[in-house]
Amino acid sequence: MKKSKVVSENIYSEIPIYPQRDLSYDFLGLHWENPFILAAAPSTDELDIVRRGLQMGWAGAILKTTSIEGNIVDLAYPMMSTFNHDGKKLFGMGNIDLISEHHIDKVEYNVRKLKKEFPEKIIAASIMAGRKEDWQRLVERLEKAGVDFIECSFSCPQGNIGEDPGKMLAQSISATELTAKWVKEAARRVPVSIKITPHVTDIVDVAKAVKRSGADALTAANSLQALMGVDIKTFVPYPQLNGKSTYSGMTGPAIKPLTLRTISEIARNVDIPILGTGGASTWSDAVEFMAVGAGVVQYCTAVMHYGFRIIDDLKSGMSHYLDEMKFKSVKDIYRKALPHIATHDELPRRKIRSHINEATCIQCEACYLACRDGGHMAIDRNPNRIPKVDWERCVGCGLCEHVCPVDGCIEMKVFK
Repeated sequence: MKKSKVVSENIYSEIPIYPQRDLSYDFLGLHWENPFILAAAPSTDELDIVRRGLQMGWAGAILKTTSIEGNIVDLAYPMMSTFNHDGKKLFGMGNIDLISEHHIDKVEYNVRKLKKEFPEKIIAASIMAGRKEDWQRLVERLEKAGVDFIECSFSCPQGNIGEDPGKMLAQSISATELTAKWVKEAARRVPVSIKITPHVTDIVDVAKAVKRSGADALTAANSLQALMGVDIKTFVPYPQLNGKSTYSGMTGPAIKPLTLRTISEIARNVDIPILGTGGASTWSDAVEFMAVGAGVVQYCTAVMHYGFRIIDDLKSGMSHYLDEMKFKSVKDIYRKALPHIATHDELPRRKIRSHINEATCIQCEACYLACRDGGHMAIDRNPNRIPKVDWERCVGCGLCEHVCPVDGCIEMKVFK
């Protein structure tokens, strides 16, 4: 059986690769060989790099956001910073990148080359502009080059070229609808997806504006605007550029829960296809994204951290999962989680209590400390250091279960 380096809890190890299932399906009128695509990022900015990713098995790539010739791209370096958590590197990655230094002429060339070499792959391009004429010219040129679909960046956290410099285009509902309409007017052949931001009061209102514009899909969502940290000796935030810094766009596993919420809110309220992006690192992340409404899943930070090789694990893990769940197709995952999302008032009210399995308890007392200082003082300390739950004080909040380092040692059960 073939072996490959795969990611498990962000640590690579040699394990067998599961026999691959047929992961292909149709979405947005296009045929995808699997649900894993490279997001618009540094990994998709150079022809040779994209070529290598496609050769390794990714379904396609969205070339890094480009602009019209003459647009000045003035990047500042270093542009990367990290948010490390509990020993995990790049739990969140910040960047002050803007858009590609390659203008549309170079991207046109790359699209033509990639489509000729990989006709079965999905080759898309991301665009950004400041005027109607430029948005439409970018679309027309990419269509002629042979692109499969176009993604429009309305949500760069470092500031858009457009309605209000320094802010995101997708933060304005009227500007989102108008600009998306311009783009769609110019698209004669290919689908258009609008990349939006979670930095809004109501994400559903923005999604409805995209729907009204006639755009074919939306990409949810972009990185989150963040201050990645502060050097407590110099008080200069990260990344540090000669004593100065600025807000970054944060990506990586840290933002996954927010992306899941964004996708699910749109999927529950607006009938429009969604490309999911923001925090996916593993095959199971893709399952979660698709279960709340994403049709395909884009990867960025995980690729920049571990390389294109993670595609082996993504495909292997998804194949095993489909067999385990007895699903015929990747499409069987789609929207499976949505019926289980309810309002707080709709949640069931039951008596739940904590149960500790003494046989697997390692006497670390993490549950005791957490409950004593952050719960309801419902866990008692015993001489043998195996904690005991006082069911009269326990309300079933679940804190102890989540601080316990042993999976399955603490369970929340219905109290009778």
